[in-house]
Amino acid sequence: MWNKIDKLLKQKNMTQYELSKRMNVTSGTISDLKLGRIKKPSFQLACKIADALEVSLDELRGEQK
Repeated sequence: MWNKIDKLLKQKNMTQYELSKRMNVTSGTISDLKLGRIKKPSFQLACKIADALEVSLDELRGEQK
């Protein structure tokens, strides 16, 4: 999932810190996603990511099959 998040961050010219602030989570949560410590984020966390990046959940998970 991180590859898709990273791609969207670059498209939106947003930093990981800005993402964490928009999601109202710690920067450690973003680091855990990036490092693969969170392999399957909870529905709530996925919704926060999608909302912060202004994409649908389907678009967020679009890379995974």
